[in-house]
Amino acid sequence: MKELFSNLLRKSKHNFFYRKMATINLKSLKEDEINEFINSFDTVLSDCDGVLWNKNDSIPHAADTLNAFTQLGKRVFFVTNNSTKTRDEFVKKCHMLNFIATKDSIVSTAYLVAQYLQDIKFNKKVYLIGSSGIAQELDRVGIGHIGLGPEGIISEDFDFSHIKCDPEVGAVVVGFDLHFNYLKVLKAASYLNNKDIMFIATNTDEQFPAGTNIIIPGTGSLVKCVETCAERQPIIMGKPSPYAAKMLENNYQINPKRTLMIGDRANTDILFGKRCGFKTLLVLTGCTQLTQLEKWKSSGEPKDHELLPDFYTNTIGDILPYIKN
Repeated sequence: MKELFSNLLRKSKHNFFYRKMATINLKSLKEDEINEFINSFDTVLSDCDGVLWNKNDSIPHAADTLNAFTQLGKRVFFVTNNSTKTRDEFVKKCHMLNFIATKDSIVSTAYLVAQYLQDIKFNKKVYLIGSSGIAQELDRVGIGHIGLGPEGIISEDFDFSHIKCDPEVGAVVVGFDLHFNYLKVLKAASYLNNKDIMFIATNTDEQFPAGTNIIIPGTGSLVKCVETCAERQPIIMGKPSPYAAKMLENNYQINPKRTLMIGDRANTDILFGKRCGFKTLLVLTGCTQLTQLEKWKSSGEPKDHELLPDFYTNTIGDILPYIKN
């Protein structure tokens, strides 16, 4: 792959990470520079979909690379905006694809929602737009919920007076939901008309590519629909919100200056890393592509420069040859 930008490493022999709005092709570095990069972090945070696997297929050498980091003594966390699975289900998937993982190493948005509500001592019900992953994580911490699964279809002669809000609901949570429909938006917005009811969203990922000319609406599309109707802004659990980083700092004492965030989506993974003070590595096996980096680099907008990773490479497996036990 051609180099995206001139290699600013040559500008400072004494400070490897000196750069100003630069993105470096990791594969362009010399071996000693790669070693210095690998020795610059103790904790690895990796996105999952598009970085480690696509659906149920592992990306080549992804498991070997993360496992090698673990064997080097680095702490590895799987940080995903996917809210459809519990931590136990993610561990099972990791093991199926040969990744070393434990329940404590999984940071998923379903878990973050439950953790957040538990931390603030929430003692009411949740109206849930989402999947069983969130429901099971709420069950784990003893928080009741309603709304899971299909809701009835509204016809033109539907009697809206039959809809009643449950007075025990204290929060609306919006995650990925294949049963999302008009009635769910109506109920969510009706609850949120009460300003004392919390509005929480798992993440704001807008869409996912799925082959030629097919776009899968992401959770962010559902969240935006509820936002628009309710005229409320949610508390965001997933990347790029800093909540996951705060939880990791509090529970595992990670050092942001010694942490690497690996991702495939600039406006979630890389932005999360930048805002939290992590080093950032973009892989080109998922959402964000090289042409977009080139466009953002030439842009005069600071918000575009914030999307630029510190490093990029084709695939996470590119790192494997340089990791030594």
